[in-house]
Amino acid sequence: MLLTNKKSWVFILVLALLACPFVVGQSVYLVSIFVMICVYAITAMALDLLIGFGGQVSIGHAGLLSLGGYSAAILSSKFGLPFLLVLPLSGVITGLIGLLIGLPAIRLSGNFLAVVTLGFGLSIPQIALNWDSLTGGYSGLPLFRPAWISNDIQFIYVIIILTILITWVIHNILKSRLGRAFVAIRESEIASQATGINLPFYKTLMFVISAFFTGLAGGLYGYWIGFVSPNDFTLFTSFLLLGMIVVGGLASIPGAIIGASVFTVLPEFTKSFIGLTNIIIGVAIVLIILFRPHGLMSLLELMKLKKTSEKTIFEKEVSISD
Repeated sequence: MLLTNKKSWVFILVLALLACPFVVGQSVYLVSIFVMICVYAITAMALDLLIGFGGQVSIGHAGLLSLGGYSAAILSSKFGLPFLLVLPLSGVITGLIGLLIGLPAIRLSGNFLAVVTLGFGLSIPQIALNWDSLTGGYSGLPLFRPAWISNDIQFIYVIIILTILITWVIHNILKSRLGRAFVAIRESEIASQATGINLPFYKTLMFVISAFFTGLAGGLYGYWIGFVSPNDFTLFTSFLLLGMIVVGGLASIPGAIIGASVFTVLPEFTKSFIGLTNIIIGVAIVLIILFRPHGLMSLLELMKLKKTSEKTIFEKEVSISD
């Protein structure tokens, strides 16, 4: 019963997040992995909102992560703005860029939209490399945390609270009228228009919301590392994010979190062997697509169905015996 109860899973997840700093607090290495799981989980949920729930293909979210990090670094180092202002502004700036990406999405779909977002993802590192006066070029830009979160453990709790809050906000968006409009567009753009859904508005809004949360994740990453550079998030990161939501389960917030956790931890076991990480990730994606098209979350659904069938059989046996 515990494994199929959503409230139980939420409670376990929150408890695990709050306890994690005490478990890994003595190891900088484990703490860094935990932070990256949170960063990738936020990004994967934002990407899943766009692809899994909205049906809009994007292969450029690594560029949005870079934009979030650079926005935070520029606002912090060059303008001296405080953390509490810099972080939301990094999301807003990235969201505005997402608006520019979303405008072509009004007329594009499928492979054509994927190519546009791919071009965007490839262009951001090049712009960062060549715009020395703003981005620092190859040298990158530093970020400094304020005194009240200068300690890693203090900052981890900020990241945990924001991760929980963002998960809750995305969940509520998807359960609202807005989320239902996204799903309707995914199922059929023609049918959604026929029911009165403003297709250009909602498709653009998907990109803005997804970019906003990705920008927040990029800002958190920049403050954690204390530095942003053009090589932080490459094209491989974009494909890795796609792998996360596919392996975890499309159109599933828990699936995005599971996928982010798996694909953040997995490379740590294989990084000693050059090229092995990419092979294992590729094989994992292929196996999931072949045998579990709905991702790892389908295993939980299978457990739920099994539990329900066992309960039904038990009830029938009791009624027969009576």
